[in-house]
Amino acid sequence: MASQLTWHGPDFSDNKAAVYLTFDDGPHPIITCQAMEILAKFDAPATFFCVGENIEKHPDVVEKFLENGHAIGNHSYAHESGWNTPNYTYLKSYIKCQSLTQAKWFRPPYGRITRSQAEAISAQTEVVMWDVLSADFDVKKNPEDCFEQLLVNTRPGAIVVFHDSERAAPRMLPILEPYLRWLKDEGYACKLLPSRA
Repeated sequence: MASQLTWHGPDFSDNKAAVYLTFDDGPHPIITCQAMEILAKFDAPATFFCVGENIEKHPDVVEKFLENGHAIGNHSYAHESGWNTPNYTYLKSYIKCQSLTQAKWFRPPYGRITRSQAEAISAQTEVVMWDVLSADFDVKKNPEDCFEQLLVNTRPGAIVVFHDSERAAPRMLPILEPYLRWLKDEGYACKLLPSRA
């Protein structure tokens, strides 16, 4: 199944070490906009993997991040775990979200997807995982823990995951700007995920 999943982006873009910032679980009417304000300070584009239910609630937020040079990814319609969801239901959720996003990329909620689900989806849409997890969703961690995890694991080509959700915001929002500043100081360039097409 590993060949059907993208875990890492190109190491370099325009002769600079590249990183690919991604956000899962939005859009959220406040938190997504706060994240965008921070990204704008560093001219850093990101790919937002959106849940279909949230897109329907907050279409204006999607419009706003697309207008600001960010990209959209499919994160299923109702945030189901592929391991616990029958294929028919899971693929129906993917298709329903895809009708809202027309996305080039799909990320499975919780990173949980079966081989047959990955085969079906990757025939149409690139399945993107990650190699750096900020762990901002983990309520047992503090922002310092998450920031340290980012610094230790970031390498050229890293696909980095944050979450623009109420659960993650107490850790994501305090660390996003320091991380972007660190990336800039280290000579990294933030890029949108490349498309395989």
